[in-house]
Amino acid sequence: MITFLLSLVILVVGFLLYGTFVEKVFCVDEKAVTPAVSKQDGVDYVPMPAWRIFLVQFLNIAGLGPIFGAIMGIFYGPAAFLWIVFGTIFAGGVHDYLSGMMSLRKGGVSLPEIVGSELGNGIRQFMRVLSLLLLILLTTTFLSGPATLLQGLAPLSTMSFQGRALPIVWILIIFAYYALATVLPVDKVIGRFYPIFGAMLLFMGIGIMIVMLGWHHGEMPELTDGLHNRQQNGLPLFPMMFVSIACGAISGFHGTQSPLMSRCVTNERQGRWIFYGAMVSEGILALIWAAGAGTFFADPENGLYGIDGLQAFAAEHPGENIAALVVDRLSRSWLGTVGGILAIIGVIAAPITSGDTALRSARLIVADFLHIDQKPRLKRLMIALPLFACVFGMVFVNFDVVWRYFSWTNQTLAVFTLWAGTVFLFRQEHSPSNLKPSTLKWGYLIALVPALFMTMVSASYILIAPEGFHLPLPYRWIGYAVAGAVTLTCLGLFCVWAHRYANRRNAESVAAEA
Repeated sequence: MITFLLSLVILVVGFLLYGTFVEKVFCVDEKAVTPAVSKQDGVDYVPMPAWRIFLVQFLNIAGLGPIFGAIMGIFYGPAAFLWIVFGTIFAGGVHDYLSGMMSLRKGGVSLPEIVGSELGNGIRQFMRVLSLLLLILLTTTFLSGPATLLQGLAPLSTMSFQGRALPIVWILIIFAYYALATVLPVDKVIGRFYPIFGAMLLFMGIGIMIVMLGWHHGEMPELTDGLHNRQQNGLPLFPMMFVSIACGAISGFHGTQSPLMSRCVTNERQGRWIFYGAMVSEGILALIWAAGAGTFFADPENGLYGIDGLQAFAAEHPGENIAALVVDRLSRSWLGTVGGILAIIGVIAAPITSGDTALRSARLIVADFLHIDQKPRLKRLMIALPLFACVFGMVFVNFDVVWRYFSWTNQTLAVFTLWAGTVFLFRQEHSPSNLKPSTLKWGYLIALVPALFMTMVSASYILIAPEGFHLPLPYRWIGYAVAGAVTLTCLGLFCVWAHRYANRRNAESVAAEA
């Protein structure tokens, strides 16, 4: 209980103190005209109240990520609490804030255009492909999963494909909704209904926390239990846990969603509450579910405490979606009938609402790339239809395969976004003083440090993970060594660029004064 409560306090204090510091480094301009005003088109650039944008942003980035990811992460032990807390404050919050605010400063452009403007045209092209791949993979996973769950609740016609029974009717129903939400103006569906779903997701987490603290706190995992790897599948804590817990700490997918809301913000001062605040809220949700999963299955009478009970439960259900089972069992047991309803909303509605905003982001990425005006409905459909075809085709690929590659692509996207944020802040620090407010010296370190860490995580993951090169235990040191070399190379390239950029700026200042 002490670990959970302390983690909760640190997250809130982190938002108030470090979030304010990040905002100061960025140098917000309350008088600046935002894209929601200057580019208002009634479709994507639509001014909305800050509280509504916050709830939409929270639901967009949350989905099932902070629930399923946190549940799978706690299998590695209480170390998961540390990653959720410090990852959220120093990595995820910075990542989400910078991606949203850089988009706002650059006219509401999509993530590939943000990254490309800072890291070069070659990276821009790579990010366009990587972002679209991520969004298509995510939409596919958030289409197949809910359709399968709905099929269990209300069976409809299925389609046999390669030995699998696809819930084709439910897939088509969800797909029809995706089509509407992707093409209709942002305030018609997303802005109107998502705040309700976002609030319900928060209330569900709060309910779990109240029951856990009131009746089951004695079995909660504690840091005093040790930070060693508790996972029983033979995979190392680093980097596996740092990818398993993605949305609850840092997620590249968030960078594709923040620009959606940057097109609705009416004042730069709102950014900390909307972008950094939504990430901290997601961290709190992840913390609750990690603690809940590590507490619910405790069985002191049989000598099973916290995570040991969870491990035993997983062993009884090989090959099944353990995270979904945990959500269902925990919600129904601790929250009763209401919990069952909320579980359905959390497990089915949340991924659907993340899937449609993912498709909307994909549409806007293509529109930015091809410079196609999105106000005419026909032009929106022109871009959306090929994306729909890609997602529908991916439905026929095995779900496990899609999910594995989504995880790594997700964190790799975060790496590039953090490096773009680092360059952006360095340029801002060394721009002429008459073009900006005062900037904190070395402020770019808020993005550089997590960029280095996530580079190491992403590079080592693809070498060690089963879906990557899967280096066996005796050779894992090679994976860490190669990942370390990649990380140091990135740091070296940045230092060389930064030195040349600063010298060029200094020379320009001297010439201007002369």
